[in-house]
Amino acid sequence: MTLKDWIGRSESLADDITAYPVQAMAATLDAPMPRPAPGTALPPLWHWLYFLATAPQSEIGPDGHPRRGGFLPPVELPRRMWAGSQLEFLAPITVGSRMVRSSTIEDVTEKNGRSGQLVFVKVRHEYRVEGSAAVALREFHDIVYRPAASANDPVAAPVAAPSGETWRRDYKADDVFLFRYSALTFNGHRIHYDRPYVTGVEGYPGLIVHGPLLATLLLELIRQNAPDAIVKRFHFRAIRPTFDINPFSVQARLEEGGRVKLWGRDHQGWLTMDGEAEIG
Repeated sequence: MTLKDWIGRSESLADDITAYPVQAMAATLDAPMPRPAPGTALPPLWHWLYFLATAPQSEIGPDGHPRRGGFLPPVELPRRMWAGSQLEFLAPITVGSRMVRSSTIEDVTEKNGRSGQLVFVKVRHEYRVEGSAAVALREFHDIVYRPAASANDPVAAPVAAPSGETWRRDYKADDVFLFRYSALTFNGHRIHYDRPYVTGVEGYPGLIVHGPLLATLLLELIRQNAPDAIVKRFHFRAIRPTFDINPFSVQARLEEGGRVKLWGRDHQGWLTMDGEAEIG
């Protein structure tokens, strides 16, 4: 059986959109709110607080992720990263609703990069209110698997972040901030909270800020500065890791046609995440 045989595999999960994760996420972002009432729409990307994988502890791998196999293909490469997503927001997901997420493996691609073999997996998620045929949110999720770190790994040349932002917010991640987001998303990946592991085993200089957390912070710029705007589409791509050892910023620039250019910037001015949203 090859990895390509996983293309077309699907699964469906149901979950209740409860109030507590919304309240806890707001507190984690240092914007506490009252407990949201039924019918309150989730801010964009906060659906990632639901439909969480709950693998038994005995099935957790050495990196803190569930062991390979199951719905996702059993890629043997040890390092995996959420490389990006493309999302279409079609209807609100509201507190108190029961949602169904239908997931399908869209593609599995194997390539040879400068650091060795790479495997790319694309997953399509569609979210519906239980019993409805209408899609409320459509998302494509890109996962990349890479070999173990090596001292001889080539280092990609950094890219300068754009300038001319309309909005900006500066952050300094710390262990507690990253742990709270890991806990909210039931993410056991040790690169986000286990400093001896991330530096000694995976070879990074510090704890890594979650890609989906950075993407959420990008859209928070819109929510905080243009609260009446409705995000229709959003896509992002991870460019360069962001570490907890230095401050970083998220920035946005309003453009024509309801487009918003979004990006992450590290302390040296390098681009860490690139994205664009369409608002109405």
